[in-house]
Amino acid sequence: MSKGTTIKEALAKWEDKEKRKAADSTEVKLLAQIPPIEKMDASLSTLVNCRQLSLSTNTIEKIANLNGLKNLKILSLARNSIKSLTGLEAVGDTLEELWISYNNIEKLKGINMLKNLKVLYIANNSVKDWGEFQRLEALLKLDDLLFVGNPLEEKLTSEATYRDDVIKKLKMIKKLDGVPVVRDEPEDEQD
Repeated sequence: MSKGTTIKEALAKWEDKEKRKAADSTEVKLLAQIPPIEKMDASLSTLVNCRQLSLSTNTIEKIANLNGLKNLKILSLARNSIKSLTGLEAVGDTLEELWISYNNIEKLKGINMLKNLKVLYIANNSVKDWGEFQRLEALLKLDDLLFVGNPLEEKLTSEATYRDDVIKKLKMIKKLDGVPVVRDEPEDEQD
């Protein structure tokens, strides 16, 4: 089996292609590397100016080494093999968008660390427990949630209560699964 691409190698390829230093860039995309990136290694800490980091479509199993990314607002980790949200603490104060669909996430432990999270795309994962889902209530700024394709959503959709339950629980969200949330506003009803 071939060895995966390291972050250091992927950054070198990116710099070669983009003709600029990754450390100075605000947006770095290391998507679908061949062979795929397997680990988020310490080379990530060089990306001090990065506001958007994309590591989608690789084979990363755990989130790690985000300590140096003090300006990170958008983290894209979709289509990997990530099983948990641990490792996000380092970007808890800055991260506004987490794109982590198509992974193997079952538990949302650690999501509450993301105090400024506005967008969470966590579709097609393995969340099946309503108790895990309720952890999202701690995300007071969350306004866009993509959750389709999780066992919990599929189970509740068959009971036709999913959307209503989510809207009741997460009073701050404005968009659920790509559809704007419309809440009844009893005052102001005029025909």
